[in-house]
Amino acid sequence: MDLKVIFYCQVQKAIYQKRVQGGGANIGPYAEIIFRTLLLYILILVIFRLMGKREIGELSLLDLVVFIMIAEMAAMAIDNTQEPLFHSLLPMLLLVAIQILLAFVSLKSKRFRDMMDGQPSIIINKGRIDEYEMRKQRYNFDDLLLQLREEGIINIADVKYAILEPSGKLSVFKKGESSDITLPLIIDGVIQEENLAKIKKTNLWLRQELHARGYRDIRQISFCNYDKKKLFIDMKDEM
Repeated sequence: MDLKVIFYCQVQKAIYQKRVQGGGANIGPYAEIIFRTLLLYILILVIFRLMGKREIGELSLLDLVVFIMIAEMAAMAIDNTQEPLFHSLLPMLLLVAIQILLAFVSLKSKRFRDMMDGQPSIIINKGRIDEYEMRKQRYNFDDLLLQLREEGIINIADVKYAILEPSGKLSVFKKGESSDITLPLIIDGVIQEENLAKIKKTNLWLRQELHARGYRDIRQISFCNYDKKKLFIDMKDEM
């Protein structure tokens, strides 16, 4: 669903409420309503553009909360023409500033990012269903089968890996398509211990492999994964 639809629905709700309050004969100063609608529509388009997300499925939790609150504030500003427009614009701009600040913190801190957005969860691992992970994510078999059907998979036995993404989308790898999935071992200079355990490797093994390749400071590594017995390493600020 396009996020602009949220704003449009809120506007229609405000206009409808105005009609009901006015008995259907008078919805207030048309020029003021039109001006506020156009101004807020343009402002929200700019906000959406700054945040760089268009589809609800792509939003983080922070983005979604901010967008819903801004859409509601915009509808209230259109509905209440007696209130100065600045009184509605100020909290909207404050929310945007908070969201940008938190997005910056999220960019710098993986722990904060994981807390807000969550992490991918392997629901099917090498053909075996991880029921513990399903319970942990409050994800049931009906959800799993539905999303597999959406991917065109009827027989769950055909699936080698199924990964539940933070957005709620299910990424599916069928048997025979790929030898294995690749998991990040280092993100933003932090070793991903859980992923090391999943590929049956240790922290010591990873450090030895990095040292053998001349990498001494793990904190300077932006990203590292392991695929087909090869390490892919990307350094921070590397051009």
